[in-house]
Amino acid sequence: MTNSRNTEPLIEAAGLYKSYGDVIAVEDVSLQVAAGEIYGLMGPDGAGKTTTLRLLCGALRPTSGEPSIRIAGCDLLKNTEQARTEIGYLPQRFSLYEEMTVLENIRFFAEVRGLSPQEWRPRSKQILEFVDLSEFSDRRAGHLSGGMKQKLGLAAALVHSPRVLLLDEPTTGVDPLTRQDFWQLIIRLAAASETNRRPAVLISTPYMDEAARCHRVAFMQHAKLKVEGSPAELRAGFQGQVLELSGRPLPLLRRLVLKDEDIQDVQMFGDRLHIHVRAGKAEHVLSRLQDELPAHDVHIDRLRSVPPQLEDVFMSLVEGYR
Repeated sequence: MTNSRNTEPLIEAAGLYKSYGDVIAVEDVSLQVAAGEIYGLMGPDGAGKTTTLRLLCGALRPTSGEPSIRIAGCDLLKNTEQARTEIGYLPQRFSLYEEMTVLENIRFFAEVRGLSPQEWRPRSKQILEFVDLSEFSDRRAGHLSGGMKQKLGLAAALVHSPRVLLLDEPTTGVDPLTRQDFWQLIIRLAAASETNRRPAVLISTPYMDEAARCHRVAFMQHAKLKVEGSPAELRAGFQGQVLELSGRPLPLLRRLVLKDEDIQDVQMFGDRLHIHVRAGKAEHVLSRLQDELPAHDVHIDRLRSVPPQLEDVFMSLVEGYR
């Protein structure tokens, strides 16, 4: 995916802290996202992803330190309402008015943003065409499918032409085809032909295939950003090597494999195992497993060396920070 980043970031955040009593939700988080860039925020539940997005949209205030948040050059902490005019925010639980039609929902969110009828009417038509909901403009929102509701949420977030788009796990709970359609919309937004219309997109997601579509990805754990980079950079920085093993029964194979001293971790990925091996030891471990596993009551379909995937990178981080 091509990324035409401007030199000036549209999202600039530094030193973000947020706590609730003794519980630290976000600790010293700093990040930047440029126009036309899709920045993915990954991490387990409770890592602080949603809190980070809510800080960036002004829904929460930092609780300590000397934080800085600039949205399209505007200081969010000093000029919150002005900065919010540049933000389109889609929370995890987008609240539609189910008794209102698709178009009525768009109109409501447009007028909340201060758009006049002369502004929101043509803009609504344009946005509904973009998210492929034009033919459903008169349908009540409560009668939409889950995927269509998410598209309507995106349309509502885009109606005022924001320069910054904050999306909190927007595809959770929708089918794979709808996820694909939703991501095509995000990619089209970030790659708009007019450079000054390309938003900076910050999206949190639990899906590795979605993270791989981002220009940059950050991994969050225990309220902190632990690592950041392009998917290729993160894969290249993986410490060790990976073997892939498919066979049955997988639970027994996993227990047997973990007995090897050169194996750091074993993760189940569907119908196969990814074996994390110490750097430089893959050939030796591969040979040992090929010799030793057949002596047990197991069936081996395939055992081979493979390049590390983002799943391997993030699972190694989760294990390392426990």
